[in-house]
Amino acid sequence: MRPALSVILLTTLLGVGQGLFAGLYTVQVFDRIGLIHGPTSAIFYPLGCAIALAFLTVGLGASFFHLGRPERAWRAVAMWRTSWLSREVIVLPAFMACVFLYGLGHYSGWTQLAGLDATLIIGALGIVLCALLFLCTGMIYACLKFLQEWHTPLTVINYLLFGSASGLMLATAYAAIVEPALVRFFGVWAAGFTLAALLGRSATLIRNARLKPRSSLQTAIGVKHPRIVQSSQGAMGGSFNTREFFHGMSSAWMRSVKWTFLLAVFPIPLALLAAGLVGGVFPVLLATAFLVQYAGLLAERWFFFAQANHPQNLYYQRIS
Repeated sequence: MRPALSVILLTTLLGVGQGLFAGLYTVQVFDRIGLIHGPTSAIFYPLGCAIALAFLTVGLGASFFHLGRPERAWRAVAMWRTSWLSREVIVLPAFMACVFLYGLGHYSGWTQLAGLDATLIIGALGIVLCALLFLCTGMIYACLKFLQEWHTPLTVINYLLFGSASGLMLATAYAAIVEPALVRFFGVWAAGFTLAALLGRSATLIRNARLKPRSSLQTAIGVKHPRIVQSSQGAMGGSFNTREFFHGMSSAWMRSVKWTFLLAVFPIPLALLAAGLVGGVFPVLLATAFLVQYAGLLAERWFFFAQANHPQNLYYQRIS
């Protein structure tokens, strides 16, 4: 498949916002049950939610560049009973509203309303919507049976792990500036999810390398002859099919992208994270860890889309 920059930005930016919000709410829950000491800064939660909301908003904005008729985007909700894309369109704004209300609640002091902490309730709803958003985004691709590289539960799992890892890596850098006492808390979680994402992505790479195509050139054109040679595509130039269902890059390029994201998403950020935590807190190193990992995620998501081999490519193989 040909990767679209708008979708790459959408899926990666949403993941960062989701992971950051989940980290903020985890701090509040752990503080409430006495496992850690909560933040002392009054802006920790409101500013953190503003940053998460900024990532979500930019990601949502990027998605409009993928639409042929953006003014008809509202129609995407019509197929919510059967379409994971429609469900994502519904869940995303609901999640964004929860992030906004959660930050507003902390800013306005909604922690004691009629004896209840309203932010805990709003945050819990936000976590549910966050998980549903990961599910919807991943299932948009995992539900496509004819794309074997995507049709696996690992697709949903990896979306969750990558989003959580990048969001928590950002939370670590954010805490280094606003609340240094929480840096190690976020750092441990960020490292844990990054390692889990490494296992999940490695499992996907191994699985996809062993896939055997269910179709052949014979089934693509409906001819059972054992030896078929294609000498022409049947057109003088390219078409929608040849442009949108194949990335056009060489095998060497694909290998270079794979090793680039494997290095940029996993060992380099982890090394920078460790360096930023050892012997004190170094915000520059922690921010660099996030930036390097996010750049690697862009490459990883490009590879994710490009690796999917659409069955129609069996027919449109070459231009002669």
